[in-house]
Amino acid sequence: MVNESSKIDMSSVASKIANIKSRMTLPVIASPMFLVSGPDLVIAACKAGAVGSFPTLNARPIEVLEQWFQRITQELDEFKAAGGKPAPWAANLIVHRSNPRAAEDLAMTLKYKPEIVITALGTPANVIEGVHAYGGLVFADVNSVAYAKKSAAAGVDGLVLVAAGAGGHTGPISAFSFVPAVREFFSGPIVLGGGIVDGAGIRAAEVLGATFGYIGTRFIATSESIAAEGHKQMLVDTTEEDIICTAHFTGVPANYLKPSIVKAGLDPAQLGVRAEKKFDSRGAATDETKAWRDIWSAGQGVRAIKGVVSVADLVAELKSGYDKAKLVP
Repeated sequence: MVNESSKIDMSSVASKIANIKSRMTLPVIASPMFLVSGPDLVIAACKAGAVGSFPTLNARPIEVLEQWFQRITQELDEFKAAGGKPAPWAANLIVHRSNPRAAEDLAMTLKYKPEIVITALGTPANVIEGVHAYGGLVFADVNSVAYAKKSAAAGVDGLVLVAAGAGGHTGPISAFSFVPAVREFFSGPIVLGGGIVDGAGIRAAEVLGATFGYIGTRFIATSESIAAEGHKQMLVDTTEEDIICTAHFTGVPANYLKPSIVKAGLDPAQLGVRAEKKFDSRGAATDETKAWRDIWSAGQGVRAIKGVVSVADLVAELKSGYDKAKLVP
């Protein structure tokens, strides 16, 4: 089994993945979440042994992005110098043409050289050469087999499979079908997301054939996330029955908390589909631009959130469950 692309030296990728895993306490990535993931969350996750990541668009303006990059690299370097063993951090680039800052964010990312760059909502083609030039890995976020094939052909090192149940922009395919379908043509690292709530879920992702689990929703309800306090409390108070999947806000199906939609003055039963895709939602407060500021995302695993905890405590809980699951024959 080989990649569709001949551009990737898979032995080199495997070596880099092995090195990354050697610095992790368990194979999980705290997924990048718009208006949720910031430097505090990234640094705490890395120090706890999980890959921390954030969308570069969370830092506004571009000067703030550089400050975030500087802080993350400096604090993790200091942690390492003091004898710590931090996991790598990852930058998430929104590569869709509607993102006016895509080129600037890429240039800044190339300057600070994260080991992993995750592309989302578009082709990774313009990112790969620059990241490979400094030895980084490019993972493409995809929600269908067709997009997975296109990204593999473009030459990415890994694929992030966003399966059904994921918070925010989601996919329609069950993880049980998605991973084996992609493994038919892709031999590189796979990151699996979509409703993973605990350590057993991370282990299950490995059993399916994934390399890492991808967890977002549970990291929203942490003290280090920059999510609104109301968002965190709503996660504690809701279950999967409070989730709605709609393309009304960005033109792409995404999972949101129905109570936040109601609170914003909208009727969840009357949402249409946005005609054009738009992912930069910090403009005027129209119905279509309220996501993700006033209308909050969550995945189907929201029931597992019982309170707001520290990232370190969450990772320790995930690690305990993961170790127990590995003992199951």
